[in-house]
Amino acid sequence: MRLHRLELRQFRNYGELSLRLEAPRLLVIGRNGEGKSNLLEAVELLGSLRSHRCSSDRDLIRQGQPAALIAAECSGADRLELELRRQGGRQARRNGRVLERQHELIGPLRCVGFSALDLDLVRGEPALRRQWLDRVVLQLEPVYAELLSRYGRLLRQRSQLLRRGLAQGQLQDLLEAFDQQMAVVGTRLHRRRLRALRRLQPLAAAWQGRLSAGREQLLLRYQPGTALDVEGAEPDQEGPWRDSLLEQLRAQRPEELRLGQCAVGPHRDEVVLELGDQPARRYGSAGQQRTLVLALKLAELELVQQLWGEPPLLLLDDVLAELDPDRQQLLLEAVGEGHQCLVSATHLGAFSGGWHQRSQLVTVEAGALRLGQ
Repeated sequence: MRLHRLELRQFRNYGELSLRLEAPRLLVIGRNGEGKSNLLEAVELLGSLRSHRCSSDRDLIRQGQPAALIAAECSGADRLELELRRQGGRQARRNGRVLERQHELIGPLRCVGFSALDLDLVRGEPALRRQWLDRVVLQLEPVYAELLSRYGRLLRQRSQLLRRGLAQGQLQDLLEAFDQQMAVVGTRLHRRRLRALRRLQPLAAAWQGRLSAGREQLLLRYQPGTALDVEGAEPDQEGPWRDSLLEQLRAQRPEELRLGQCAVGPHRDEVVLELGDQPARRYGSAGQQRTLVLALKLAELELVQQLWGEPPLLLLDDVLAELDPDRQQLLLEAVGEGHQCLVSATHLGAFSGGWHQRSQLVTVEAGALRLGQ
């Protein structure tokens, strides 16, 4: 076990909560809307600084409250705290010490989340696949959080600049300054995404083969939002990529001024998922697509464990109800005994007797917990 206690204050629909985890598996049972997903989301935020459910901290703070707190006690007597404030942004603390950089909080509580929302990874918009890949990279390289934040600010500011209609000379000078910065930060995002996808590829392909009894071959292909030659590229060679991105930003300026938005860069990346040389988004059946998502999440779990030498915490948020019994069993068997798991569900029917008997069980009702069903 890595997570020993979880505390929430004014987070989502929880006023005050203190939960001690007494078994490697925690089953959180409750009807939809009672708060079971909020509990797992809090752990995800401490582990990765990001939520797969929303992008605004304001939505995470209980209505009418100025701030929310998520705290955890982890292995090694570590205490992690993340305070979310309506005014003044976030504050991260570790063992009582305020951290200058939020990404320093990542590490003691690395986690991999799998929710019903992830089942849209294959057929959904490219943004969903970018966000999934970003969550993977964050677990591998915590500094990636700062790069994402910095690129997001540059992109918003540059887009505002494109729409302001300044005098031509002044506008070109400002755009050149932004483009220099965006080329550096954008290249670093491109490189890390490509490197992570290359690490995931053999693991995901192996899981897809196992889950499909060898009938399906999976390929993950990185399609950057910049015209970069990624097939033969070495991610460590930053200079050529940076120069190429800068050149394309300059070349796109007339079109961007007309559109009022940035047309090249990592915000336009795509992760192409192929089954047998065919795009899974278009040609995969519903069952194949769900198997593919399961293979991606199991590959992510395996990669994090390979890199850091210990299994990450696994969060399964209402996902078992979306899988057929065979895939449910495959997932539970793959997780095995090696991972601490937090699992939410509306009922216990999806769990075999062994899983149920060796788990700590809590029930959620209107943001309040009680032990047992």
